[in-house]
Formats: sequence, C-alpha cells, structure tokens
Amino acid sequence: MPQLEVDSIHTSYGLSQVLFGISLKVEPGEIVSLIGRNGVGKTTTMRSIIGLTPASSGKIIFEGRDITNLPTFKISRMGLGFVPEERRIFPQLTVWENLDIARRPAVNGDGWDEERVFTLFPDLKDIQGRAGGVLSGGQQQMLTIARSLMNNPRILLLDEPSEGLAPKVVEDLRAQVKLLKESGLSIVLAEQNLNFVLYLSDYCHILEKGEIKFSGKPQELRAQPEVLEQYLTL
Repeated sequence: MPQLEVDSIHTSYGLSQVLFGISLKVEPGEIVSLIGRNGVGKTTTMRSIIGLTPASSGKIIFEGRDITNLPTFKISRMGLGFVPEERRIFPQLTVWENLDIARRPAVNGDGWDEERVFTLFPDLKDIQGRAGGVLSGGQQQMLTIARSLMNNPRILLLDEPSEGLAPKVVEDLRAQVKLLKESGLSIVLAEQNLNFVLYLSDYCHILEKGEIKFSGKPQELRAQPEVLEQYLTL
C-alpha cells in the first residue's frame, strides 16, 4: 500500500480552478517530484495535500487514512511536514528557538532532535544563537527544513527548496536531501531545477496548466528530450 496516495484531486481558488485531476503515489522511502514552470500547479498540489487549500473533489489517503477534508494541524500531527517556498521562519527568534518551538516527540522514540538536526546541517549549530531574520537565504532554507524535521514527519513536502539559492548552496542542499532519503524519510518535492530533481527522484510528474502531462522515472524522462523541450524549456 502506498504511504501517500493522491487520487484525482481538483482544487480551486474561489471561482478559478487550478488543479484538474492530479493523481500520484508515494511509496515508503521514495522521493516523488512535481516538475514544471511557475504557475502550473505544483505549490497548489502541495497545499492541497497538507490541507491549506483543500481539494474540492478527489481523495488524499495517508497511510490508509482519508485526510482529504482534515484541517492542516491534524494532518501535520499525523506525520506530514510542509516546507513552503517562502521559508516562513520566525525572524525574531534564534535558530535554536525556531527549532525548539517545533519540537514534537517521535512516535517510536527514535526521531529528530537538535543533535540530529545539527548533524545534518552543521552550519546551523554554529549560529544557533543568531536571530532567524539575519540569516542568509541558504541558512534560512536549512532552518526551515530543520524546523519541519523537529516535528518528526514521516513524509516531508518540499516546495521549491533550491529557489533563489547560490549554486554551491544548492549543491549542499541536494546532498542533505539525499541524506534525508537515505534515512528512510519519504519526500514529495516540487522543483524547477531539473538537475536537482533528476539526481534525487525515484519518480517524476511534469505539470502543465494544472494537469499531469508526463509521469515516469528519471531515466525515462532523460530519454525523452522532446518532453523536456515542450514542458520545461522557458
């Protein structure tokens, strides 16, 4: 049974429909990616899964439970973490305080705490007393992910994690996301950076105008340059 299954969801903002029958599955320990240009529905898909923009039809099943109409705080407590593109840290709080405020014990007692987070993101350990608002973009992205991990999610939704970051920071972040996968964490990744996606993903979906136009493994996508040209070239 998939850990997460999105079954033909349709989502609207008021009278404007954005998603048209999006379906995807995430098996335990997989990274499944949503790829596409800006405005194609990647973020809305994430927001629908986590309950911030509920789907108007279709189903979202997490570990056998229907979460389609649940409020976001209940979905989060069930084990889904969301890292938004906007990096919504608390700017007046220190790095350590941002982490501490998100702390939630793991169900099995062997989860994420400061020590484990600082092992994954050693740069944060050195600046744990610094206010979040003065951090660089890369440091804020690390902190946003680290704060989500302190909730001990079983699936992490990562929305455009490489957006606006310097190439070296993107390279470091890619390695850290790979370590998360190797730890057994399942990830749904929304991203425009194709190299970032193809390096990490087990399965890819290309979105265009709120619909999935291609689904396949990274090697299948690499073998179809015409698909890349049609849906991903600016």
